[in-house]
Amino acid sequence: MSASKSAILLLAHGSPDSPADIPEFMKHITGGRPVPDAVMQEVTHRYSLIGKSPLTEITMRQAEALQASLGLPVYVGMRNWKPFISDAVQQITASGIEKVVAICLAPQNSSTSVGLYSRVLADERKPGLAVQFVEAWHDHPLLIQAFAERLEPVWRQASAEMGSALPVIFTAHSVPMRTIHAGDPYEKQAKETAQLVARRITGLTPVLQHFAFQSQGMTGGPWLGPTVETVMLEQKRQGHKGVVIAPIGFVCDHVEVLYDIDINFRHFAHEQQLKLWRPESLNTSPTFVAALAKLASTRMALASGIVSLA
Repeated sequence: MSASKSAILLLAHGSPDSPADIPEFMKHITGGRPVPDAVMQEVTHRYSLIGKSPLTEITMRQAEALQASLGLPVYVGMRNWKPFISDAVQQITASGIEKVVAICLAPQNSSTSVGLYSRVLADERKPGLAVQFVEAWHDHPLLIQAFAERLEPVWRQASAEMGSALPVIFTAHSVPMRTIHAGDPYEKQAKETAQLVARRITGLTPVLQHFAFQSQGMTGGPWLGPTVETVMLEQKRQGHKGVVIAPIGFVCDHVEVLYDIDINFRHFAHEQQLKLWRPESLNTSPTFVAALAKLASTRMALASGIVSLA
């Protein structure tokens, strides 16, 4: 792959710039379908409590770090907000780029996330632009190492404070059950990521490892569980006085971390007289950036086999 005509494209969910942007943002998520007033109010409330989601800003910093590492241009495209995937494709085309490695910043593959990004990118791709789309990288060794580096010191400190080894609840964003029933690999991949991270931490025995799905949707039928609250209550019944929540389905701070975990789950833990710890999100962790760089360079090495999206 000619370096001068090659680039990396990072894909993410997107986040509104301010609470005032939420109605338009929600329309992108639902594909224009009406959003119930109660849902709109709750989403607005959550964003107002954290001030603003830093997802876009952090993703841009991740892109800058990756570009510095690889020496190649790195673009960012969001599915539901600016800069949209279409904007990124236009920039790539205008720059004369011919080949792109696209990496979705959701390591576990689900039709509700990675699948949607892939379809949007396929629709927006211009003639002459070859794209190699990374379908999943949930088990990449450097990704696993990055999560373990964040989790281990927090778990050890929390366990020391409580005088016993604490349980870790690994989490990922829930998806509709109909998605899983249709054969989606997401649940299996999310749990595999957690297992691989846990193996990196000496003393974090299987009995201390738990998994829950967070941020279940407010509409649309049953969503994948168990919920974080359910698992926390079980740990309380087992006699634990605290838990560590380790979100391994997210690679940066955003509303699902800053509100769902830091505000909602922390409040629930307080009500249940449990202490709660959370490791720092990956954000611009050098090991995480190295994971992206290795993933991209490995795919570039397969340049001769790149197949354009139809």
